[in-house]
Amino acid sequence: MSGTRFFVEAFVTMFVIMDPPGVIPLFLAYTSGRSPRERRRIAWQAAVTAFCLIVVFAVFGQAILAYLHVEVAAMQIAGGLLLLLVALELLRGVSQPSSESMRSNVNVALVPLGTPLLAGPGAIVATIVFAQQAGSRPGGILALGLAIAAVHLVLWVFMRFSVSIIRVIKENGVELVTRIAGLLLSALAVQLIINAIRALLA
Repeated sequence: MSGTRFFVEAFVTMFVIMDPPGVIPLFLAYTSGRSPRERRRIAWQAAVTAFCLIVVFAVFGQAILAYLHVEVAAMQIAGGLLLLLVALELLRGVSQPSSESMRSNVNVALVPLGTPLLAGPGAIVATIVFAQQAGSRPGGILALGLAIAAVHLVLWVFMRFSVSIIRVIKENGVELVTRIAGLLLSALAVQLIINAIRALLA
């Protein structure tokens, strides 16, 4: 049961950080003028790019913290503050692509879709924190791996079928889901800070 709960916690946190519904208008903006085949290619390339980056930080993130002599509680507080900033951006709806980025000849599947929009600072910090917690929970490592894979699968589905999805839920629906995700993420960020403070005072 502990592994299942940890999976749900990690999945929900990363889902609201990466915000698959909110990615739809950004994905469509960056792939404007592309053929359906090019959009499908960009969708899976962006998902794979983000997945690889997140896995790297899940595996080596703790070693990086150890090298920098950073404690888990410090990372949790820093991560909570960073996630809170991400949540505020979602609530305010300020994360929009610039016209210069959309005109860039760089492969948008890698930059900016793969990173920093999908595998951004918030997702990376959350991954490192969960990776630190996974070792002390039964089935935690497997649960975290499944959560990471599931989130990126959902991201790929939302980007792959972005045109169809936005026809159904409309732009107002995307905005509503994004605001709800921001609210949930802000609560998770505050809880992360509270847990870190409790650990320091224990």
